[in-house]
Parts: sequence; structure tokens; C-alpha cells
Amino acid sequence: MHLFYQSQLPEIQNLDQDESKHCIKVLRKQVGDEINLIDGKGTFYKAKITNANPKKCEFEIIETIKEPKPSFHRHLAIAPTKNMDRMEWLIEKVTELGIDEISFFQSFHSERKIIKIDRLEKKVISAMKQSLKAKKPILNELKAYKSILDNAKEVNKFIAYVDFDNETHFKNELDKVTDTLVLIGPEGDFTEEEVQMAVSKGFKKVSLGKSRLRTETAALAAVHLMNLVVD
Repeated sequence: MHLFYQSQLPEIQNLDQDESKHCIKVLRKQVGDEINLIDGKGTFYKAKITNANPKKCEFEIIETIKEPKPSFHRHLAIAPTKNMDRMEWLIEKVTELGIDEISFFQSFHSERKIIKIDRLEKKVISAMKQSLKAKKPILNELKAYKSILDNAKEVNKFIAYVDFDNETHFKNELDKVTDTLVLIGPEGDFTEEEVQMAVSKGFKKVSLGKSRLRTETAALAAVHLMNLVVD
């Protein structure tokens, strides 16, 4: 099934120029053909094309289906790596797995001070369509580490820190109903001071296993574990 994205459904019932071109020129859809759409807010739409214009494909909605909501809010906060290709890959994969919110922060060992949210939004939309999801994750701008700690709203708050003596595994701290935020540090990990800052704000130190993982691998593992407990 091919999905088209229109964020302003059901108010606006036409595709933008890029989606229209793909629908009409590439897929060769015609008036009367049915197409499937998503709004990025959790709803699937079935529609019938009324104007097969490759610059502005118009349609009428004939059916709506709500995507089941996850049983808790899954929030990943991560220090972006110097290599942005690795971050873009990660954003695609966690969207495919299922994530509700992604935040970025600068910590002591961070090597990247700028991220382009617009570019990442495009990666998210593509991954959302590819994985047949209707809900687009929230992407937050890069913030200071302290700001993430101070503004955390989730009840379950964790910091994944490389400490091989820590036997508290992230998977054993999760439940099916409690909103969860997990912090993933930069290449070089969190400093001891940053760990203590998080602990003082109610975050719990957790392990992701016995291996020392790359930043993006740790993030992917954490998101996968959160999805294993979702209803």
C-alpha cells in the first residue's frame, strides 16, 4: 500500500506538488482511482481522486480509520553525533519502530552544535509512510542538556549510562502504561557530573547490556525495548 501525506487533512483535500507529481506522473493514478493518505496525527484516510492534476491532485475522502494509540508516550532524547548521516539513519529507524517524540541536546562531550530539523522532518515523513504509520513523531530543536532535565514531563525518566557494574537493565524498568523518557549520551558518553545532574532531577541510571554501544545503536536498542512493552 502506498501512502500519501497531507498534514492538513481533512480540511485540505489535495496533495502538494511533490506528492501530486508522484501520484499522477509516477504511479499514473487517474480520476476515480482510490488512494490512501495519512495526516501525521494518527488517522488513515481512503480517498477518490477527483482531479488528476500533477501539480495539485484533488480528492474526496470516502473513509477514515484511526490508528491505535500506544499505551504510553515514548520519548527519546539524544546528543546528536558529529556524523549527521548516522543521526538521519537513526531517525528513520526509530520512526519505523515507533517513537512519539525525539529531542536533541548538547552535553559536555557533544561535537555537533547545529541540526537541521527541516531535513530530519523529511526523513521522518518518508519513514512514517514506508512503515505504514499515521502518526508522525514530534521533533524538537537542539537544546542545552540542563533544559531537557528541567522540562522533562514524563513519570519514568532514565539515563542510559555506560556503567558495567550497574545491573539495572532498562527493559526491567518499563511498564505498559507510564510515559517514558530515556536519555542517550554523546560519543564519549555523559560526564559523572551530568549523570548526577540527571539523578538529582529524578532520572534513574539504567544499562542497555554488557556491550559498549555507539550512540545511535544505544538509541535504537532503547526504542526497541520501549516498543516491546507497548500494548
